[in-house]
Amino acid sequence: MATIVPFRGLRYNPEKICDLSQVVTPPYDVIDDIAQASYYAQHPANVIRLELGLTYPQDTASNNRYSRANQYLEKWLEEEVLIPDPQPSLYIYEQEFAVKGKRMIRTGLVTGLKVEPYESGVVLPHEETLSKPKADRLQLMRATRSNFSSIFGLYFDPQQEVVHLLRQEINDQPPAIDIIDEVGEAHRVWVIDNKKVIDRVVELFRDKQIYIADGHHRYETALEYAQEMKEQGQPGYDYVLTTLVNVYDPGLLVLPTHRLVGNLSDFNARSFQDRLADLFTLEKFGSLDDLPQLMAKLEEQRERHVFGMAMDEQLYFLVLKDWEKAAALLPSERSSSWKALDVAILDNLILDNILGIGEAQRRSQDNLTYSRDEEWVVDQIRNRNYQLGFLLNPTQVQEIIDVAQARDKMPQKSTYFYPKLITGLIINKLDI
Repeated sequence: MATIVPFRGLRYNPEKICDLSQVVTPPYDVIDDIAQASYYAQHPANVIRLELGLTYPQDTASNNRYSRANQYLEKWLEEEVLIPDPQPSLYIYEQEFAVKGKRMIRTGLVTGLKVEPYESGVVLPHEETLSKPKADRLQLMRATRSNFSSIFGLYFDPQQEVVHLLRQEINDQPPAIDIIDEVGEAHRVWVIDNKKVIDRVVELFRDKQIYIADGHHRYETALEYAQEMKEQGQPGYDYVLTTLVNVYDPGLLVLPTHRLVGNLSDFNARSFQDRLADLFTLEKFGSLDDLPQLMAKLEEQRERHVFGMAMDEQLYFLVLKDWEKAAALLPSERSSSWKALDVAILDNLILDNILGIGEAQRRSQDNLTYSRDEEWVVDQIRNRNYQLGFLLNPTQVQEIIDVAQARDKMPQKSTYFYPKLITGLIINKLDI
């Protein structure tokens, strides 16, 4: 199954960069123009210059954000702003964060993962990808021969063998990297260069499948790049920077993405509730101020396909009456695992079938807004900025894996693994 390898990670030289928090960023795909400019201004060696460089009107085929990324990379290597680890290594990456006041720690293994076609069944996706982001990432790989942002992968290890083995190796050693980022989350990295330990970890992964949690575009780009290089007679480029997290890790967290509906010109609340009652029991729960109690009830009854709804000044508790009846109304080409998703039920049976917000409209977001903050959703209803708010339980990791195993793809806005992996802690330069 999965093939992983140690690699000589590039890391910022602490003798040159006193505060590593000033040179790292979130992944490129969550950085907008304002954040990009802010990271540029934050430090002259910020990784943004490598991962998501500025574009200029005078850019050409030979002088552009990708060529400049490579120039910065070569310059920082020459000046020893970035230095490669002396030995091929694996890395423990620990993130400590808080959600609703609860402190959590997620532990990942940073490694080189051999890219395999999805058809092989070794690495499985759960998302559709778009051609434009892949074309962008491919140009960056061609110019720099590097991975700056890590793919986020999942694996099954019920006995926690991998993490226990790695933790025994580091024992009480202080981390090589220990920073607090801009939102107060801690990032710690330990270097594992003991060949015996590395060989054992590599062996443990030989019977494991990898499920992509985040980074589908980067993975498919790496696969295309590896094929390009093989065709050019350079076969050693088929490994990609990946952080692997155990499905059983206590810090593995998926947040829900709630829905807000607005600008429906012919919306009639009574007619909507009547149609809703065909498939759902609809219970008045209380006022908008009763949100904490509603969210607690959703959590308690998560196995029943339950939803919260905010409309006017009222909260509602929705329960799907009959899953088999509902499943018959969902797209026939979809797997039973897909049809069992709360997000699929909400998007198709309520947003599409009742409200007329189909897949194309959901993508354009003309009548729909997404948020992970349930309090903000309810505030929008309170202030009458939207007509309806729908609150969901988070998708379970096992549900995502079931969909991937069925060779199906998750609905849009159905998974948000939190927190994101930070960019700039470890860089994988493929030609060293």
